Amino acid sequence: MGEKREDIWRPLAEGRTPHIYEPGRMIYLQDTQAEQFYYILSGTVKCFLSSGAGSERTLTLHHSGELIGEAAFFDRQPRVSSAVAVTRCELISVNRRHLSEVFARHPDLAISMLEYLSRTIRLLSVHVDGTLLQADQRIARYLLSLTPEADGTIRCTHEEIGAAVGVSRVTVSRVLGELAKAGAVSTGYRTLKIADSTLLRRMAEADRC
Repeated sequence: MGEKREDIWRPLAEGRTPHIYEPGRMIYLQDTQAEQFYYILSGTVKCFLSSGAGSERTLTLHHSGELIGEAAFFDRQPRVSSAVAVTRCELISVNRRHLSEVFARHPDLAISMLEYLSRTIRLLSVHVDGTLLQADQRIARYLLSLTPEADGTIRCTHEEIGAAVGVSRVTVSRVLGELAKAGAVSTGYRTLKIADSTLLRRMAEADRC
C-alpha cells in the first residue's frame, strides 16, 4: 500500500505534544487573530461561519492529516470562520517559530504548504458562488476541491457533503447516484472515489442558463 497523502504533514508533529479537544469544544473563533494554525493528528473538526443573527453555515469537515486555520495565519487577518471538535481530536498547534524550524529541517514542505493553500482558496470559491449553482454542480465542485488519500479514496458522508454545500442528504444521495451512473465517481461506505475527473469537472462547469 502507498503512503497516505496526509503523512506529508507529520514533520509538524515532531517533538510536539498534541492538544486534546473533546467533542463540542471550540478550537478557534471567527473574527479572532490567528497566532497559530493546527495539524489534525486524529479526529474530525467542523469549520463554520456565523452571522450576527446567530445562524450558522458549515464550510467543511476536516479529518486527520489535514490543516485548519492556516489561511488567516498566513495572511495575518482575523479568522473568517470558527472551528469546533466534532469527535475527540488530537491537534498540533503550529506557531510561526515552530513552522520556521520545521521548514528549516524540511524545506520541501514549504512547497507542499503553497499547494495546500491553493486548494483552500479553491474550496472557498465553491462557497462564494455556490448559491448561483444547481445542486449537482455544487456537489461536483465540492468533490473536486477535496484531497484524496494515496489510493484515491475520499472520506466523507452524505451528511457532510450536504452540510458543506447547503443541500439535503436526500439530494446528495440522488446526485451521487447520478454521478456514479455517469461514471464520474464510484461510491462506498462513507467513502467515494473520483473515477473520471475530467467528466466531473465538465459537469461542475456546465452552463445551465
